[in-house]
This record gives sequence, structure tokens and C-alpha cells, in this order.
Amino acid sequence: MRVSRANETDIQELVALNNKYVAQGLTLERTEQFAYAHLADYRVIRDADGGVVACAALDEYSPTIVELVSLAVTQDVQGLGYGKALIAAVEKLARKRGYEQLFAVSYSDELFLSCGFERAELALYPEKIARYTKLDKTELEVGEKHCFMKKLG
Repeated sequence: MRVSRANETDIQELVALNNKYVAQGLTLERTEQFAYAHLADYRVIRDADGGVVACAALDEYSPTIVELVSLAVTQDVQGLGYGKALIAAVEKLARKRGYEQLFAVSYSDELFLSCGFERAELALYPEKIARYTKLDKTELEVGEKHCFMKKLG
């Protein structure tokens, strides 16, 4: 498994993979415009044919805080460590860019805790709450999603 940076030819695959899990409430819907605007922020894992089978990205909230978003792994390779590899890769990218804190909102408690994240209150991230409210107010009502954070500095 090799993690690499996404490129322009991956945009449709990034959006399709991410949006595959929207109906289940596991990911927020992404557009091609979002993927294009965040292309340098995406890390991917490809199959033997070069297709994207897993992805994750960073989404900046401030010069010190960034969120891990769009973590998605195709069902046929889940459980093989791809999620952990992507979390490590975007964490490395966040450190390289000088962010002090990385956070994520997810159902995957065990995954994030095993990657060194701590539970955090979503209230620590009012910008995230504002984005949720703008995108889909029901996201705030989902009780099973938890917020996780990792100090990088």
C-alpha cells in the first residue's frame, strides 16, 4: 500500500468514493469543486490499476487548526489498514504545514483513538458547528458521531 497525493484526474473518483457513504451519514457530500479546491490537501491509496480505493483530506479552519475530512475506504479493502495509513499521511501533511491541531468528526472511535487522537468536545470548534449548520443542520443532531483531536505542536 502506497499513499500518494491526488491529482486532477482523480477528482471524479474522489467525489464518488466520498459520496458513496453520504446516505449512511458517514461522510458529508463533496462536490468536484471542493475536490479541485482541496486537491493539494488530498492523499489517496490506489489499486493495482491506479484507481482510487481510499482517500482523506485536510480542510483548514485557521492558521493553527485543520480538520481531517473525506476519509473514505472502499468496502473491499476495509480492515487492511488503509484508514490508518491515510490518517498518518494527512497528519504528516498537517505537521509539515505547521498546524498546531488536527481534529476529525467521525463514527470511527476505535480508529481515531488507535491513531493517537483524544476525544474532544465539538464545542471547541465553533467554526465546524457553523459549517454544519450551513451545510446540513441534521449533522449536529447525530448523537453517535464524536469529535477527536490531536495536538501537533
